[in-house]
Amino acid sequence: MSAPGVTERLTAFVQALRAQGIPAGPAETVDAGAALEVLGFDDRELVREGLAAALVRRGGQRAVFDAAFDLYFPAGVGVPELARDDRPRDLEQLREAVAAALAEGDQQALAQLAGVAVEMLGGYGAGSGAGGGFSAHQTLDRLQPQTLIVRVLAAIRAAGGGSDEGGEFTDRLTRDEVRRRVEDFRGNVRTEARRRAAEVRGRDRVAKHAIAPAADRVDFLIASRAQLAELRRAVQPLSRKLATRLAARRKRTTRGQIDLRRTLRRSLSTGGVPVRPAFRHRRPGRPEIVLLCDLSGSVAGFANFTVLLVQALRDQFSKIRVFAFVDSTDEVTHLVTAGVADPEHLGARILEEAAVVRWDGHSDYGGALRGFTGKWLDAVGPRTSVLILGDARTNGGDPNLDAVRAIRDRARHVYWLNPERRALWSTGDSAALAYAELVEMHECRNVQQLSTLVTRLLPV
Repeated sequence: MSAPGVTERLTAFVQALRAQGIPAGPAETVDAGAALEVLGFDDRELVREGLAAALVRRGGQRAVFDAAFDLYFPAGVGVPELARDDRPRDLEQLREAVAAALAEGDQQALAQLAGVAVEMLGGYGAGSGAGGGFSAHQTLDRLQPQTLIVRVLAAIRAAGGGSDEGGEFTDRLTRDEVRRRVEDFRGNVRTEARRRAAEVRGRDRVAKHAIAPAADRVDFLIASRAQLAELRRAVQPLSRKLATRLAARRKRTTRGQIDLRRTLRRSLSTGGVPVRPAFRHRRPGRPEIVLLCDLSGSVAGFANFTVLLVQALRDQFSKIRVFAFVDSTDEVTHLVTAGVADPEHLGARILEEAAVVRWDGHSDYGGALRGFTGKWLDAVGPRTSVLILGDARTNGGDPNLDAVRAIRDRARHVYWLNPERRALWSTGDSAALAYAELVEMHECRNVQQLSTLVTRLLPV
């Protein structure tokens, strides 16, 4: 690849990373170019690691980087080459070849067979035309590699790699290893489908639509269980970063107005020039936080993560109280304590141990707000900032705007964080716009937005 071609390819690659939320700037791009100049292109995996070292700065971004790298620096073009005798002729032969490669753990053969599978099973539309493409989902749906596990285990045992002498424990380890190989093969198929689609539709277009975003950019309402687990693991690092930002904000806001008398007195030592202004420092007390969280349905993942995040920031506040509701409200502060051993099951523990479900398990904002104001309104005072977490969907019930007014009139601040897109507010059974007329409501669909809002909205 010529130098101009390398420069163009690298620039497009960095632009794709930036579009996916990886903040690679000019300095990182220059570092990446220097790495390519040193490494060359003889070893593709070495190039991958060199560019990752130059361009990836935060955890959780490597999967996005790898997917983009496979598009802009592919291993080849077109269908992988196989010997004529080795090329499967139909679906059953392809499944047999995949099973044999899985049993042997042959990564090179599995990568080649993934390309063959995409070519044989994944094409749709007009082939190389504008309406054509390649689908990983279609390929995997037809190939069904997960159904090959028993066949692969039998082949391993026949080869002496998984005899019955080790007992049930050894058999379980072998089965887990086969499952891992199958999942890796599925990843190879997805990579090949993106690569072939990029050859038809263009790399930039495929990079924009076909690369799964990093976990911090996935909407809470559509996040998978694995993505939510990754977000929970990110709570502590994210909380440390946000705590640093809040501490910096507190330091800035404690500086009050200029003290004219002290400033003039200081200026005497510099000939009357006020080189070092003196300020009247404010000494505000640490604020209190009250969380009111909807734990119904898919909103629960958003509420759980936010509760864990604010609890991790507890040192920044004098008091934190947490209330959860579905169709009834209960205080759960004692369940959201420091050092919880199993944050993954926080939501299930709250639903089991707290009185948040009274009837059918559908959210009832009117009843929940009535229960909060009737029993715990004294938790809200002039130093309290209230965060309401929920999608404001009332299931056709009374939104109880009077209860929101009562909370607003007592609190220092009230913020409503809504995990739904703004375009969906007040569609169907949503009362979001009615609540937004009373309190400040913000769209908060992913961790990136939540981090920005927490840093900007939480009081100092």
